[in-house]
Amino acid sequence: MTTYLTDSEGKFIPATQRPDGTWRKARRVRNGYVPQEEVPLYESKGKQFAQRKPTLPPGMCPLAAEQARKEREKQEKLRAKKEAAAATNKQRQLQQQQIPGVLKLPANIDTSATIAATPIANKPSTNIGPKTKTQNSSSNSNHRIINDLAKNLETNLNVADDGQDAQKKLKKLRKKLREIEQIEEKIKNGTLKKPEKDQVEKIKRKKQIQKELKQLEEEQQHQQTTDNEIPSSI
Repeated sequence: MTTYLTDSEGKFIPATQRPDGTWRKARRVRNGYVPQEEVPLYESKGKQFAQRKPTLPPGMCPLAAEQARKEREKQEKLRAKKEAAAATNKQRQLQQQQIPGVLKLPANIDTSATIAATPIANKPSTNIGPKTKTQNSSSNSNHRIINDLAKNLETNLNVADDGQDAQKKLKKLRKKLREIEQIEEKIKNGTLKKPEKDQVEKIKRKKQIQKELKQLEEEQQHQQTTDNEIPSSI
């Protein structure tokens, strides 16, 4: 903001020193002059009306408006907490889902009874009461269930591996058969007059490849039929 001084002749801007040491002369200011940086910004009538317009509805008490605002903020905080809790629960459920290849025990297995019965089975005991017998039978039952689950899991994994190997072998045999058919087509059309040695060997193995391919397809079809007929034991 510009600094003015007043003397007997009126207002004036005093002399000022420049950074290089020289001085600016004092300047007279005529009456009614307003510097550009002090001119107020123009505001339209619409803006002035909006500034004068009350923020609350006509006749509404400011205290009631403040109370309603606090209540609204409280409800928004509660809603945010509920959404955060729901997201956490959903993430926990996704983490608790069974991972492929991980053995998941049934809910009816009493792991505490199994753990408690383990040291008793290792230590000799002369007096076995009804409670101990019940725990031993429960632990034996749990062990049998765990062993069955482990066997079923191992069988399923082996079957899956065999199925993947069969699929790869089928794909490879079909590719070889396509190559042989392409070579035969070229020889038939005359585009390949002198086939190479490996191409001739491929043509000789055509029947063997067809036989292996047919056998694998029959085995795969039989395996799929067996899987559809036998229900899952778990």
